[in-house]
Amino acid sequence: MSSQNVFTLINPQNGNLAFKILPFDDNSHFDHLQRNNYYSLIWVTKGKGKVKADFAEHHFEENSLLAFSPYQPFMLCVSEPIEGIAIHFHPDFYCIHMHQKEVSCNGVLFNNIYQPPYVQVTEQASQTFNMVIDQMKAEIQNAELAQYELLISYLKIFLITASRLKTEQLEEMKSVPDSKEPVILQSLKDAIELNFKTKHSAGNYAELLNISPKALAKLSKNYFNKTLTDLISERIIIEAKRELYLTNKTVKEIAYELGYDDEHYFSRFFKTNADVSPQIYRETVGFGKMEA
Repeated sequence: MSSQNVFTLINPQNGNLAFKILPFDDNSHFDHLQRNNYYSLIWVTKGKGKVKADFAEHHFEENSLLAFSPYQPFMLCVSEPIEGIAIHFHPDFYCIHMHQKEVSCNGVLFNNIYQPPYVQVTEQASQTFNMVIDQMKAEIQNAELAQYELLISYLKIFLITASRLKTEQLEEMKSVPDSKEPVILQSLKDAIELNFKTKHSAGNYAELLNISPKALAKLSKNYFNKTLTDLISERIIIEAKRELYLTNKTVKEIAYELGYDDEHYFSRFFKTNADVSPQIYRETVGFGKMEA
């Protein structure tokens, strides 16, 4: 199962990656644009640089844990050589949408369009991560009864620890006077959450919030490092991916629910942002109907 300390589980039903632990001592795995059909957790223990994700760039330091969803585009550009460990897992192995109540990482670690895609790892969290990773490696090497169940339990510990850490750090940021975002931006986030299925243009939100489009655009760029159009597009794509994975609705039905009368226009919009068509996304990420 292991080659040069890489630990991999393959889904026997389709031959796809199910779960992988990948130690790295350079940037060769991440120095080109990644669009993977699985979740990625990349713990950079040494080095620093920039992460380009979706429409934005962010600086990361050593002991950063980066988190990416299936087909979320990202790449790392390093200013100091990096080392660390990556954990990849396919939604068929563990789906954060279906188990949101158990780990609460969706919208915190993953699919948080308003925050950088990483969390700073503390000494305490580092100890937990190392312990859990060692247990995962041992479990992959010695396949026993209920191997997947035990690995998923370890993965949950990892995800919950990281989600708690990010939640704490976001709360701390809110209490620092200089980092407080203007009230209008909280109103913008609320407005996007309420209206992204029916209002797709930046102008719609400027009108809703009674602010000039130019002023709102500037605030969005300053605080979220993204244009307002990018934010809206990302939110629509996250919902589309969720529907494609969790339901058996047709692409046409999903398009209509997201405010697109033209299925072909929606498919082009999805492909532009996810780099694959809705059909290919469903086929490669998998399909897990929502559990009753």
